[in-house]
Amino acid sequence: MRVVPGITAMNPMDLYHMPYTHSLLGALLWGAVFGALIWAITRRREAALLTALVVVSHWFVDLIVHIPDLTLYGAPPKFGFGLWNYPFAEMPLEIGLTAAAMIYYARRTSAPTGNRRLWILGGLLAAVQAFDWFGAKAPDYSIEIPLTMLAAYIVLALVAAWAGANRAVVMAQEEAST
Repeated sequence: MRVVPGITAMNPMDLYHMPYTHSLLGALLWGAVFGALIWAITRRREAALLTALVVVSHWFVDLIVHIPDLTLYGAPPKFGFGLWNYPFAEMPLEIGLTAAAMIYYARRTSAPTGNRRLWILGGLLAAVQAFDWFGAKAPDYSIEIPLTMLAAYIVLALVAAWAGANRAVVMAQEEAST
């Protein structure tokens, strides 16, 4: 990765060689790994399959927003439709996908304390996204960029785990009572 100011209207990162994280083959492999991990932890086939699909779907969502920097197996040709060059279309799409995922999760699960933790997670996701969209952009690549992203991912994952810790699948509760 390198920083190229102006490469897109929304994001200065040039992912010129990311074969393990931004290729379709890489997404399929990561999806299989995370699906297997969820299966090993939960023994729930639906959860494992959904996890794998979510991981793989990242490549297809990236295909919509990225400039042509995604590959099928780590080498050219490169793909990307470049929606990052159209912020007034990309921003509502991203907000809508996140909101739809949270609504789906909230409807499929329940918590004794209600949805307060989900609202906190949603607020944190919105704050991180706003910082990404409107915050200052680094003019040059430095180790601080991936470290900041990694720290943000860790914090978001921990808050997501906390938000979901007291939730139960609604269908499982209904089946147990019948």
